[in-house]
Amino acid sequence: MPERPVHELIKELSEVLVQLSDKVVGNLLASLDAVKNQDKEGARNIRMVDDEIDVAEVNLEWRCLSFLALQQPVARDLRTIVTIIKINDDLERIGDLVVHIIERMPDISPEILELFAFESMGMLAGDMVKKSIEAFVAKDRILANQVCALDEEVDVMHRSVFKKVTALMKEPNADINQLIAALSLSRYIERMADHASRIANEVIFLVTGEIVRHREGFF
Repeated sequence: MPERPVHELIKELSEVLVQLSDKVVGNLLASLDAVKNQDKEGARNIRMVDDEIDVAEVNLEWRCLSFLALQQPVARDLRTIVTIIKINDDLERIGDLVVHIIERMPDISPEILELFAFESMGMLAGDMVKKSIEAFVAKDRILANQVCALDEEVDVMHRSVFKKVTALMKEPNADINQLIAALSLSRYIERMADHASRIANEVIFLVTGEIVRHREGFF
């Protein structure tokens, strides 16, 4: 059997990455719904999907490393495989943060959730992930830059949660544990947005060869 062309192998690996990102984003949105509705069955399903994500991430990394060893790509092909490996790692980390959200579900009530815009914040982070993957597929630096710009919006929302939590903690009857849980949820979502920005920066590296350093937020 003749060897498959390198571009076909890279396309296949890219498609696997897109499938993984779809699963990660789907699990993220499911976690927001599960926490909102205190859905224990949904939480169990999210954990099972995360196990699938972990297996898929390891398999994709192994395939990329095998590709590097066997094909010894150079120039653009090499950058593409390196980019896939890095994005793969970011997606797995986002998946872990989704599980952290579910782990906080017993610690926070629907009443506390209503005080914060977690659903909007989470959906924005999910949209960033989707757009960053779209930028990868299209090799679209402009879209990648737009994703990085959206990160500031999530940072602003996170700082707003931090300020509100700090203020509420000063009230006499404040439920400190629930407020800490709320702050944790905000932090998890903010970190997801950071990973989406990293993916966008990897796209910029792929398109231009330029290494973009991501500046972390303070909270």
